[in-house]
Amino acid sequence: MISRRTFNRALLAGLAAPLVPAVAGNAFASAEAGALTTVSDGNLVLPLNFVLPDIPQAELAALEGAPFVQSGELTPPCNLTLVRLPNRLVLFDAGSGPNFMPSAGLLTESLAAADIDPGAITDVVFTHAHPDHIWGVVDDFDEVVFPQATFHISGTEWDFWRAEETLVAAPDDRKVFVVGARSRFEAIEERTERFQAGTEIIPGIEAMGTPGHTPGHTAFVIHALDEPAMVVGDAISNDPVSFARPDWHWGADQDREQGASTRRMLLDRLAADKLRFVGFHLPNGGIGRVEADGAAYRFVPAI
Repeated sequence: MISRRTFNRALLAGLAAPLVPAVAGNAFASAEAGALTTVSDGNLVLPLNFVLPDIPQAELAALEGAPFVQSGELTPPCNLTLVRLPNRLVLFDAGSGPNFMPSAGLLTESLAAADIDPGAITDVVFTHAHPDHIWGVVDDFDEVVFPQATFHISGTEWDFWRAEETLVAAPDDRKVFVVGARSRFEAIEERTERFQAGTEIIPGIEAMGTPGHTPGHTAFVIHALDEPAMVVGDAISNDPVSFARPDWHWGADQDREQGASTRRMLLDRLAADKLRFVGFHLPNGGIGRVEADGAAYRFVPAI
């Protein structure tokens, strides 16, 4: 007899497969800055006209040859942030796991290469619940990958993905995102703490509401480090586009206008405060700073 879990895993893999041509990524790339480190989950493969749906074809063509853009596809890296605090090892997001894209889901290999046992991670903090951020919380047998961790997610984000209207409203090719988020929530619910924006979720880590990409998308300001930093998730998601053209709509944003407004707000703050930050899909491990560049900005990697 086929179990419900086996059926769901097959369903998710089957639905996701048409979306995910394979491109090799660097599974083991990492960057480190003090007690803040990033490890790689591989990379995604996305059609450029999906990522930037409202941009004239001539401007899309001009992006050919930009970082991670080739043959009309965007292949952004996936950088997961690790922060070492006294008595805590905090991971931000959990990667894709084995059932999303062949080019991603490489977190466990990257942790092993860094000599980090998943059982040593005390907290997993989610920026949002898209597949490349939460599906990796379980392995190919639907077992939770981080056996000792407490999980943290925005209450707004949790409620959005569990709402029946979210599934009904999702396009057919994205319903798998909703089903996948719900199945991961079920696996970790007993160990999940839901927070509100503006609160301290862990001593020294502040949640900052950054809606648009998803309703409950959250950035985190890590005050507990000697040099504070911000984890921005997908609120700033591409170099150079998010910096040079922050008002361009991003196809993966649930609310594109709000996503652009949030992006501009974050860029303004990061540039003004000279605050280092981590972008989930930015190059060189994703750690860097923002500098103003006329009416736009530029990304300055830390390494």
